[in-house]
Amino acid sequence: MIAAMMTAANLGARVTGWGFVVFTIGSICWATVGLTSGQTNLLATNVFLTLVNLVGIWRWLGRQRGYEDGGQSAKAASRKSSAPTLFTATGIAGMAVVDTNESPVGKAVEALIECESGTVSYIVVATGKIGGIDEQLRSVPRDCLTFGCDKLVLEMSRAAFDALLPLETGDWPAAA
Repeated sequence: MIAAMMTAANLGARVTGWGFVVFTIGSICWATVGLTSGQTNLLATNVFLTLVNLVGIWRWLGRQRGYEDGGQSAKAASRKSSAPTLFTATGIAGMAVVDTNESPVGKAVEALIECESGTVSYIVVATGKIGGIDEQLRSVPRDCLTFGCDKLVLEMSRAAFDALLPLETGDWPAAA
């Protein structure tokens, strides 16, 4: 159950990777029970699960962690140099969205980027309660947001934001 929560929460490569470590320990223990009790189906299933979990460890504690570490190192280095300050594109998802008074509005869940120009067309902002209860998604045009290192600042009134039509699940617009 702990491993399932660690992987389902998607709190980054390290937490997800360690969730697979916990899964691996469990599958090895169950494989041992299957081996010592003569339950070949239990043994076979958990040997297979151990292999799957090892792939998860390799992917999340190996490759994906390396990607995250690389992005974070570039982000940190840019803050100490004369180069423009960077943040990772994957870091947009989950980034806080605040109004010009620093009051919380919601969080960014996705950025839609134009293929030809590579510019951000719009950001989808989620508002609602904890766990997505009563969540509403709205597309906010790029020119209505200021990108900060750790947050996005909404450059429109809260009333104008609230007047944006909520997006339908799975049916987002082609443009803001």
